[in-house]
Amino acid sequence: MLDLRRLSRGIVPVALLLLGISACTPSQTSQPIAIDGSSTVYPITEAIAKEYSAGQNAVAITVEFSGTGGGFRSFCEGKTDITNASRPINREEMKLCNDNQVRYVELPIAFDAITVVGNPKNDWLNSLTVEELKRIWEPAAEKTLTRWNQVRPEFPDQPINLYSPGEDSGTFDYFTEAIVGQAGTSRLDSLKSEDDEILVQGVVQDLYSLGYFGFAYYEAHTNELKAIAVDAGKGPILPSRETVEKSEYQPLSRPLFIYVNATKAQENPALREFVDFYLANAPATATKVGYIPLPEEAYNLGKISFNKGEVGTVFDGKSVMDLTIGELLKKQASFE
Repeated sequence: MLDLRRLSRGIVPVALLLLGISACTPSQTSQPIAIDGSSTVYPITEAIAKEYSAGQNAVAITVEFSGTGGGFRSFCEGKTDITNASRPINREEMKLCNDNQVRYVELPIAFDAITVVGNPKNDWLNSLTVEELKRIWEPAAEKTLTRWNQVRPEFPDQPINLYSPGEDSGTFDYFTEAIVGQAGTSRLDSLKSEDDEILVQGVVQDLYSLGYFGFAYYEAHTNELKAIAVDAGKGPILPSRETVEKSEYQPLSRPLFIYVNATKAQENPALREFVDFYLANAPATATKVGYIPLPEEAYNLGKISFNKGEVGTVFDGKSVMDLTIGELLKKQASFE
């Protein structure tokens, strides 16, 4: 039986642990860098890759998105150098990486507030409780809860039109676990897409819509979308940098990550340089594209983990609901 605890802590011996990722040999040459994964993390990585390339770095960098799940499949098969992730690696993905001898460094790079959105012309919907969100999105709601007045009698007798990330999305996994109670469990009669811009346009054009996606996509379209406050029992809270930093916007605040193939980083000087550049620029870029930067300590811990070649995950193959920024720092610091 695969020992997931040993695997998650990176105990499986590999040469890079002895050498450290920062080590290199004169014969190494820079190779192109391939990145895939989360559409939520995509705006941060794309912006940093463009800035890196603008600095006369000749290496080619491709940044694509196929969802966190799709990205991990490619990454754990050794097809990409970095994967963007809006949730921690899960146990099936850990096993796939292990089967393919892919060792990875887990690097938190920002915090997100999954944002529930409606059409701005909707003048009656301002907040929803976690329980109401569950009633709307749980599998039992399919073909039974289909109109807004079924959520609250004072809401109009109009159809609920739902828009959500696709099933390969880490945002879909996290939202369904936090709201419905089980990752990947949701009603099937919503419009789904791995492209968050498609979801944005769906909500923009539909008065009776309800959707959700990463905070950056809301921030990029604040004139076209309406953020819906979430009430987890302490009153309605809107997503913002302040409410995330104060741990008030729960349970839809969560960390964002990149995972780096440790062996490829050992072999490719350009990949090492890019990751160092990424960690140095992540705070400003995360803020610019609409996410919440981590404290400086988090990026320093990430640099130490990367340069030491500390492979594995501190999340034991599952997301942690209601995780605060402070708790994330403790997890990072506990990596040995």
